[in-house]
Amino acid sequence: MTGIIGKKIGMTTVYDEDKKQLPCTVVSISPNVITQIKTETSDGYNAVQLGYQEKKTKLTTKPLLGHFKKANVVPQAKIVEFRDFGYSSPSLGKSISAQDIFEEGEYVDAIGFSKGKGFQGVVKRHGFSGVGGQTHGQHNRERAPGSIGGCSYPARVFKNMRMAGQTGNKRVVITNLKIIKMIPSEHMLLLKGAVPGPKNAYIILKK
Repeated sequence: MTGIIGKKIGMTTVYDEDKKQLPCTVVSISPNVITQIKTETSDGYNAVQLGYQEKKTKLTTKPLLGHFKKANVVPQAKIVEFRDFGYSSPSLGKSISAQDIFEEGEYVDAIGFSKGKGFQGVVKRHGFSGVGGQTHGQHNRERAPGSIGGCSYPARVFKNMRMAGQTGNKRVVITNLKIIKMIPSEHMLLLKGAVPGPKNAYIILKK
């Protein structure tokens, strides 16, 4: 899996050759650095660990400081491991830019964490319609979940019952997003469509 780490900047629109308006997500792809190389001999599998965005030394733990010092790089805010990294001759401390991996018109997968929405009810979380109107004694029940199980049998609530709970803040993969444009001077690229997460969220792009 070949990929790179970036950060979501926001959304905009561009026009294609047919003057059709396309929604795009702007992703900042500053050069990543190789912080670790794993091999079949030493670790049991082949992988490359990339670091993204410099981090203050005082905010980095001592074990990570030693890890980055071994690679001869400054502390990184985000590190991600890519198995079977398809990049020629990786070496510790080497910088990798988006142009080294992707091309305009190519399709990539975007991985991120969706926006957290806290504890939500069944209407917002699962799209329930609620119990109904306020007639026949129904009072403040419009957004209630209703019955969730039987009585003496089965005398329990089945697993995976759709109920209220934590919503969002989950790992989401959006596949086949087209790279509309790459801006090497700004270390940015435009992806057709939306990617998960809020602004300034870390995004992993892979192909």
